[in-house]
Order: sequence, then C-alpha cells, then structure tokens
Amino acid sequence: MIEYKRTKAIEADKLKELFLSVNWFSGNFPEKLRTAFINSSKVITAWDNDKLVGLIRGLDDGIWQATIDCLLVNPDYQGRGIASTLLKMMLGDYETLLYVDVLPEQHNASFYLKHGFQITEERTPLQISSQTWT
Repeated sequence: MIEYKRTKAIEADKLKELFLSVNWFSGNFPEKLRTAFINSSKVITAWDNDKLVGLIRGLDDGIWQATIDCLLVNPDYQGRGIASTLLKMMLGDYETLLYVDVLPEQHNASFYLKHGFQITEERTPLQISSQTWT
C-alpha cells in the first residue's frame, strides 16, 4: 500500500533513485535536489515502505500564485493513480490561491489537461538554464 507524506526532508540517495528512474538529468545532483526540496514551499511524497516511488513539489508565494515544479512517479509504479493522488493533494493545499501553473513536457500535457489545467493564450512559458547565461 502506498503511503503519502508531506515531508521535505528526503535522503539524497532516494531522490537520486527516483529522478534517474524517470531519466531526469537532475538525478545526477542528489545533494542539490535534497537542498532544493528542503527549501521548497510544499512537497508531497509517495512511499512503498521505505522506497520513494513518487513526489510532487510546489513553489508558491502563499497568496497569489504557485507553480508545480515537478511530478514524478517511478515507472514501476505508474498506472496506479499515484500521480493523480499527488496532484489532487497539492491542488487541495493550494485551493485558496488564484493560480497554479505547471510547465509540462509535451508527452504529459494531456495528464494535466485531464485534471482541469488549461492552455492559456495570454502567457508563454519561457526558461533559461544557468548553462546558457554563464
């Protein structure tokens, strides 16, 4: 049975394992991930005993806007409703805010659309990597 926890203190090796399981490059920097999660506004995790199998991270200003920065589920656990549960829990935490944004990858945009997110015409997501401005 999957247990959901609101915790920011996650061991670096558990983060590394989860992030690399979905082929996210950031898994190669587990200590930076650990620090980033400690400094995040909200983190909800999914556990199978002591194995981290999923997580969602929110960054917010507490009043107006939040961004869901990442939502990951280990491929061995996908298709069990874990991502949907994590998203619903996070949206419940943010129900008093005016906006919750997400910048999905093309392959998972349909997941967010299925959960009520809409493509907005007035805003275009842009991003810069520290690798390009240094």
